[in-house]
Amino acid sequence: MADLTVTITEAVTLEGEAQGATNTLTVADITQTMKRIVKCTNSATTTIATFAAAVSTSVGAIDVGDAKYVRVTNLDASNSVKLGVVGTSDNYQVNLMPKTSHILPSTAAVLLGEIDTTPAYGTLEDLASLEIRNVAGAVVAIELFVASV
Repeated sequence: MADLTVTITEAVTLEGEAQGATNTLTVADITQTMKRIVKCTNSATTTIATFAAAVSTSVGAIDVGDAKYVRVTNLDASNSVKLGVVGTSDNYQVNLMPKTSHILPSTAAVLLGEIDTTPAYGTLEDLASLEIRNVAGAVVAIELFVASV
């Protein structure tokens, strides 16, 4: 077992004053990691990870109850992609700009998609998959990192 330490630092100085911050997250008892780089082709949707109740549920599945940290990073220097975060019955999408990441602190009870602008703060659902929709016109490399207990 090991601890995963994640440090996010923003560094900016305005009018001679530092305005950034450093925040550190420690996730204890990590026993498994998975890191992969996936080349996502133009005009295609690529599933980069699937999550299920057990790894034996489907080919390549990550245990949704065990995954405690997920990071998806767009490694491309100039092209954006769309990241689909798909739950058991809902989804949401974000634009993953060049050299940026989307982080999920868990995969169980982590998301709820809604169709209006007023959050209901209802019951969250488990993550089922992560998908990349590439409309960049070029192959884009995406890095996936998952840490589990």
